[in-house]
Amino acid sequence: MSIHRKSKFEVNLMKQAGNVVALVHAAMKDAVKEGVTTKELDEIAYKIIKANKADPTFLGYHGFPGSICTSINEAVVHGIPSNDVVLKDGDIISIDVGATLRGFVGDSAWTYPVGNISDEKKKLLMATEKSLFAGLEHMKTNDKLENVAGAIEDVAKEYNLGIVRQYGGHGVGREMHEDPFVFNYRTNNTLTLLKGMTIAIEPMLNLGGDDVIVLDDEWTVVTKDKKPSAHFEHTVHVTDDGPEILTKLL
Repeated sequence: MSIHRKSKFEVNLMKQAGNVVALVHAAMKDAVKEGVTTKELDEIAYKIIKANKADPTFLGYHGFPGSICTSINEAVVHGIPSNDVVLKDGDIISIDVGATLRGFVGDSAWTYPVGNISDEKKKLLMATEKSLFAGLEHMKTNDKLENVAGAIEDVAKEYNLGIVRQYGGHGVGREMHEDPFVFNYRTNNTLTLLKGMTIAIEPMLNLGGDDVIVLDDEWTVVTKDKKPSAHFEHTVHVTDDGPEILTKLL
């Protein structure tokens, strides 16, 4: 495993990339509504990223055709934006955004309600967001990556939610996916967190079981039992004083 710890200069560049991602999410919060297509959301994101002199990290990544991932209801991650997919009242949509600016990546996902959602979905969104911030509390020097994973797992168990086990967080920097990989449950990982590490923490929790499958488009990951899933993610810098969230508005 090769983990590149970032300099102050590099972290500042990542903050700028993260700011672009945060601008997209600010727009998504307003744009997500009944009757909107996921392709329309993708076009809004593309324009914002380009207007801020950045590039959409996801577009063309291993052939991915969108600037954002749009994953609705039972779709966990990697949903492809489409003119044929229209948001309906009661849906939830996870929007994952990556922006590359001056060679560095910002990566963040959020799950949004469409209109009026069920109490079960409200619980899912609340608990998954709670698990993200529970994990982030441990993103400080000399803490353990295992404690990040364990904090997420504990919240999932508290609310009786399934944990997606095949996907997780990851280092971020010049590449979207760097070491280390971050499971959202305990695995006896011995890695000690050190100042300068920049990692995307991203719990994916389900109203049903843990199991997921990939659809025939070879991208979209859905829950095997078709129950709804939520996804929340921030890119975070490990510091002596605790987590510094890089994917927020400057």
